[in-house]
Amino acid sequence: MKFTEAQLEFIQLWGNFGSQWGINKTMAQVHALLLTSDEALSTDEIMETLGISRGGVNTNVRELIVWNLVYKSAKPGDRKEFFVAEKDIWEVAKRITRERQRREIEPLMHHLNRLKNVDEADPQSLNFVKTVGDIERLVGRMSSASDTLMKLEENTFFGTLIRKWK
Repeated sequence: MKFTEAQLEFIQLWGNFGSQWGINKTMAQVHALLLTSDEALSTDEIMETLGISRGGVNTNVRELIVWNLVYKSAKPGDRKEFFVAEKDIWEVAKRITRERQRREIEPLMHHLNRLKNVDEADPQSLNFVKTVGDIERLVGRMSSASDTLMKLEENTFFGTLIRKWK
């Protein structure tokens, strides 16, 4: 398989996978292209390779910058903006985890905490408050565990997992 074929297949694969970690297919494809490119790419190069509009590129690149997965880059003598992706995959995983936590887990925790404030004291209300509280504790523990794991370096993380599985 030639490099360009493999790269395009990876872009499609990463695009399909992107919906699993909370982004749209095009955003994941832009990320995949930048992730697998040796050099920073311009908006025009991204448009041409992926066959998407300038607006689509700009919107998705901006969002990838918000996720801290892509950076602006400059080339001496060229006025265009260029973009490059974070290449350290462990760092990419940590950033995706952090962003998903900010967008999904934190709002969920806020809502669960608010839902526990039921005024009535009947058995149904008490059961509801207990269930919501149990869910809140579980999500909080999972979030804390995720925070701890993401603070570890890659070798420490996988070394700890391997020791636990033995």
